[in-house]
Amino acid sequence: MDLKLKDVGKKLDELLAVCDKLKEENLSLKQQQNKLIEDRANLLQKNDQVRVRVEAMISRLKAMEQA
Repeated sequence: MDLKLKDVGKKLDELLAVCDKLKEENLSLKQQQNKLIEDRANLLQKNDQVRVRVEAMISRLKAMEQA
């Protein structure tokens, strides 16, 4: 009986260690996800800025062509 109790205790300790490891991994993944979301937002903003500049250049070129 005592041996079974020690076995259960050992398995419980292992399970708790795995749980702690998974919590740390989950936190790390959430941080990575937040960083990627932030990076994506920045890239979308830069993409919009470049699109506006390119459209303005195209408009100026068309105006020069018609002049």
